[in-house]
Amino acid sequence: MSVAEGTGELVRVVALLGSAVVMVPIFRRLGLGSILGYLAAGLLIGPFGLGWFSDPTAILHVAELGVVMFLFVIGLEMQPSHLWNLRREIFGLGTVQIGVCALVLTGVLLAFGFALPVAFIGAMGFVLTSTATVVQLLGERGDLALPHGQRIISVLLFEDLLIVPLLALVAFMSPHAVEGDAVSRWQTVGVALASLGGLVAAGLWLLNPLFRILAASRAREVMTAAALLVVLGAALLMQLGGLSMAMGAFLAGVLLSESSFRHQLEADIEPFRGILLGLFFLAVGMSLDLGVVARNLPLILGGVVAMMIAKAVCIYAVARLLRASHAEALDRGVVMAQGGEFAFVLYSAAAAAGVIDAPFNASITAIVVLSMVLTPVCVLVLQRLARSSAPSMEDVDLAEGLSGNVLIIGFGRFGQVVSQALLARGYDVAIIDTDTDMIRSAAEFGFKIYYGDGRRADVLRASGAGEARVIAVCVDDRTAAKAIVELARHEFAQAKLLVRAYDRRHAVELVGQGVDYQVRETFDAAIAFGEAALRALGVDADAARETAEEVRRRDAERFVVDVTEGLRVGRHLLIGNQPKPTPLTKPQRESVALSEETAEVAARETAS
Repeated sequence: MSVAEGTGELVRVVALLGSAVVMVPIFRRLGLGSILGYLAAGLLIGPFGLGWFSDPTAILHVAELGVVMFLFVIGLEMQPSHLWNLRREIFGLGTVQIGVCALVLTGVLLAFGFALPVAFIGAMGFVLTSTATVVQLLGERGDLALPHGQRIISVLLFEDLLIVPLLALVAFMSPHAVEGDAVSRWQTVGVALASLGGLVAAGLWLLNPLFRILAASRAREVMTAAALLVVLGAALLMQLGGLSMAMGAFLAGVLLSESSFRHQLEADIEPFRGILLGLFFLAVGMSLDLGVVARNLPLILGGVVAMMIAKAVCIYAVARLLRASHAEALDRGVVMAQGGEFAFVLYSAAAAAGVIDAPFNASITAIVVLSMVLTPVCVLVLQRLARSSAPSMEDVDLAEGLSGNVLIIGFGRFGQVVSQALLARGYDVAIIDTDTDMIRSAAEFGFKIYYGDGRRADVLRASGAGEARVIAVCVDDRTAAKAIVELARHEFAQAKLLVRAYDRRHAVELVGQGVDYQVRETFDAAIAFGEAALRALGVDADAARETAEEVRRRDAERFVVDVTEGLRVGRHLLIGNQPKPTPLTKPQRESVALSEETAEVAARETAS
């Protein structure tokens, strides 16, 4: 390669980085989001803009690694038990939503005059939502870890799995297919299953020992290289098996989600993920063929509007049918109303197999790209409309620059009682909540409560979690409590973590997370209530108290067994070791001991 050629390549790299550095801040400043900034930058420097790049497809193939790394990071946040809890959303919600959308979108393309096989392939490509677009939007809003965000991720995972049978279906639909291909198809399925099994085996028995050895070497750059090796190796293995690269990276992340190296892996991958994902959106912007759009303007614009509206309505209807709130269903419909990157793969395979022709491939690809471009705009419009109808923030202050010995998260009935003892002893207490009506009501009684979501790290920092000696999690949502605990344990380890448990199972999970103290919200009250019921029935006061203490003692014994068994099962699921009881760590023993001590104190207070 000559010096001139090398300089030319460097100029292209500088052009890519420069366009992103200029456009993204401008679009974010205008409140339009980073995705639109990347798309606009790609369109500007692409073959249909300034023409600095002539082959956006090549860049798109490389940039897909950004999506792969994003799925790996998401996998790190999902423990196997949590993924198992989402099985109904993945296979139930995912199946219903995809089935309804496929049926309706096929009807839309039939109405445009296309034949049934062509309409079906076009519809199925549009059903496959853009994982990169949706996850980026959810990440910017801080919704990835929230319940409604997890439901969207579940559907995306199921759609990623769907690409495999769809590609097989394209082969069956090909007019060039022959009966002798059946054997090779079964071989393809076998290779896919073998690849999947190999990845799971490597995750269970090789990855954790590998990272322990590398950590002992204390070479940071080697750990970073190993993190990239895991992500790219998993993606390559799935690609060789004919499966989704993103799905392989996600599975690798899940298998490492309970590893002690999880946060280090996430930190190592993050810079590469961000750059490559931005490059992906740049390549999508470059891929928008303005010539095709101009030649088929009525078809493409009509197709974009019809397909996006039809898909959004279907998603909204399914969400409402499955008892989602109006706001959540509407948000899900708008966020997932576009086609995705896997549509390009499906359409290319269908064109190669002769199922669709080149003009339809160009038009439907342009429709998908335009839908990805328009989605951030639609989300922005929805946010503006929702903000205008959102609860008033009048007389409500945001959490910012707070400090105190104790940070209380959640000021419902439970949090109010907790705060009284702390305030009575003169401790500085910072309190945050998300219920604006409650915040205003509390102000009437002299309580200063700040608005803030404890599931966000920036809010916790602004609330003084970095200096607090105690963080008291008093929310009544077990999912939110789990997210707050995970965040606080990692980011604010200096603080003692006290958590309100919803029930016995939740209490066991919290001990497994290593909280310093947990208490079931209704247990002590129910024990006292039961003792009072015995007295009302004429049982002697001492006998009633002894019975209550016996119930507490037996519960404490069962609780220790449940905690030990829960830890054993969790460890067994992660690394496949022999099923034997796992000894409790010191924080876990202290948490259980504190539960028993609380029971004894409560019994003495009741007796007195």
